[in-house]
Amino acid sequence: MTTARIERLVTAGQFTLDGGTWDVENNVWIVGDDQEVIVIDAAHDAGAIAAAVGDRRLTAIVCTHAHNDHIDAAPALADATGAVIWLHPDDLPLWKRTHPDRDPDAHLLDGQVIEGAGVDLTVLHTPGHAPGAVCLYDPGLGVVFTGDTLFQGGPGATGRSYSHFPTIIDSIRDRLLTLPPETKVLTGHGDSTTVGAEAPHLQEWIARGH
Repeated sequence: MTTARIERLVTAGQFTLDGGTWDVENNVWIVGDDQEVIVIDAAHDAGAIAAAVGDRRLTAIVCTHAHNDHIDAAPALADATGAVIWLHPDDLPLWKRTHPDRDPDAHLLDGQVIEGAGVDLTVLHTPGHAPGAVCLYDPGLGVVFTGDTLFQGGPGATGRSYSHFPTIIDSIRDRLLTLPPETKVLTGHGDSTTVGAEAPHLQEWIARGH
């Protein structure tokens, strides 16, 4: 049996919300083995993601949340590969802003485990950046994919529609900082970090948010 591995693909595009548009680079995470993989956040470029997947079978596209820059390539990638698009139902209003004529294929639930491609991804519902934001924890790999909930240096942004600062702080404190400190935090944008590296800053974030 081949061991699961994690590959990072960086794609570029735009994030649009509340009437503003920003140029962004996103981390697309491809997790699996030589036979099949799972994609976490199909951002911007379905062709580039499909090329990175190669001849492996893509079984699932898991959306950490439904901001357009994390889901814009998901339907095209799913149509090309037959993969199932997973999203937490609380983010359906955001999803519909980008894909009004296409629903996700399946709903993520807190505590659910997505199995396949040599991984076991436990869904942690972590609202705050978006109502249906989730993180995906694989204890065997020692990683948590945090989308835009937790970054190196602090929590994700909460200044726009559908977001709430006290909620994201609660999510990070209760769902992420309880993980083993050596757990690698693989983010939706930028560099990775660890749970232990971010934990000491919690009180500072709370103070900054008030």
